[in-house]
Amino acid sequence: MQADPEEKTTPRPGNVGLILVGPRYPENIGAAARIGLNFGISELTVVADRAPDQKRMLKMATHKASHLIREMRLVKTPREAAEPFHFIVGTTARQGRQRLRKNTPRLVMEQISPLAADPANRIGLMFGPENTGLTNEDLDYCQFSSTIPTADFSSLNLAQAVAIHCYELYMATGTVQPKSSASVEHANSFDLEGMYDHVTEALSEVTFLDDANQIYWMRSIRQFLGRVRLTKKEASLIRGICRKFLWHSRNRMATEHTTQRTGSTTSNSSD
Repeated sequence: MQADPEEKTTPRPGNVGLILVGPRYPENIGAAARIGLNFGISELTVVADRAPDQKRMLKMATHKASHLIREMRLVKTPREAAEPFHFIVGTTARQGRQRLRKNTPRLVMEQISPLAADPANRIGLMFGPENTGLTNEDLDYCQFSSTIPTADFSSLNLAQAVAIHCYELYMATGTVQPKSSASVEHANSFDLEGMYDHVTEALSEVTFLDDANQIYWMRSIRQFLGRVRLTKKEASLIRGICRKFLWHSRNRMATEHTTQRTGSTTSNSSD
């Protein structure tokens, strides 16, 4: 299909990447890269235990998208894959009480487009394995969740899901003016995960979190803070508060322990 000549002049962000978690077939990775390139995708990250067969990926990516395959980031965990990105859209067909609020790709991309218009923000589109999709733990790294509305049969090929999301983002960003250079420096996933580690540690210290409810409450906290869109400075501030709190709590406990030992020694001496 011939593209509209006027559409070619419409600016599109080059700060969007695909994150494929546990893809089962190298051909699907190649097809996703080819489709993504059509809509301005600038990078590809794959979460896998070992490198997928490059020849099979390149066959589907074709020559034009081959650079996305050759320059692909290969990582072991979704956390590592998410680290460079400031905002991530997780795609899912499943719903549940602990999952992010369901939105269609079009609605999500309308929310994302002002953020994507700022070149300082790196946007990730995360897709799960073809047979199971993203887990709740994978979605913990996402600030947005997207579900493609379908009829009774809700199973889509990975490349099809990539195409729909990339197209909707491409169209949404065409109506948004790029941000000025004086943009807000949002926290990326690396910053946020470090912050959440400290929050978890501090809340466990006061027994707000225990083994039975830690996942549930931390998932709620993540979803709340994800909506706030913290800056890098704000995430660092929260980490600083948690570190200070932990220092005071542990210093107090150490002092009490020393006092108890001193008191016990004094009592034994009197005897």
